[in-house]
Amino acid sequence: MPSKTKQTKKQTTTTTATNTNEISSTAADVAPQPILPKWPPMQPLVAPTDLTLTALLPDQILTISRFWTTALCKSYVAFLATLPLITTPGTPKKGHAVRVNDRYQVEDSAFAERLWSGTALKELVEHPTIDGRELSAEETKQLWGGEVLGLNSNIRIYRYSKGQFFDQHYDDSNNISFTTSTSTIAARTTWTLLLYLSSPATGCQGGETVFYPEPLSKRQAAPPPVVADLEVGMALLHRHGKDCLLHEGREVLDGEKWVIRSDLCVRR
Repeated sequence: MPSKTKQTKKQTTTTTATNTNEISSTAADVAPQPILPKWPPMQPLVAPTDLTLTALLPDQILTISRFWTTALCKSYVAFLATLPLITTPGTPKKGHAVRVNDRYQVEDSAFAERLWSGTALKELVEHPTIDGRELSAEETKQLWGGEVLGLNSNIRIYRYSKGQFFDQHYDDSNNISFTTSTSTIAARTTWTLLLYLSSPATGCQGGETVFYPEPLSKRQAAPPPVVADLEVGMALLHRHGKDCLLHEGREVLDGEKWVIRSDLCVRR
């Protein structure tokens, strides 16, 4: 999560495979598998035909209202509160933005697959209709930056309590190994996925995600910020990597802001 200079937006290489350890000759040589959360069922859900992609900023920021139901969000917030969340330090690493929140991170390809194909997300991404206009196959590939494979198995849970925030920053693109039940595919991430579980309706005040578009030229004034207000169950997708907009998570003024984070992955 680099800070305000675009020069820090470099691709990094990570591996998301969690079940590809080589089999050793003795049990003692086998690395222990991580204990994965027992996620609640993703029910009830809204049908893909009742959902739509809306452009908050064309070609940059898209939202899906009611992607998760209020009941499902409430169930997940209760469960996520039981996870071993770790508070980020107030002093960031050099070149990184200040972020003060509680977080949990896990490599879980099964959960990523459930969030992708067990919900409306796969249908909405692979056959996008944005603000009522259906995109062609070529437009779809250009929008997402390539052939979409699914979601990054690097699942991040964020809780922002009163006084916590994420300062202005850019999201990196990462080269990863995307694992399926039959193969491992070279991939990279192109869009950030944020799933909001909180809003003013649940007692969360503040915490909006704010994007800062750049002027078209140095002679022009910067466009006004684009504010994504919190909405229970809303999914937000925004470009990251070299095309990422400077953005921040505003300070939470009251209550708690809960977010599930992953990324769209495309074939490299």
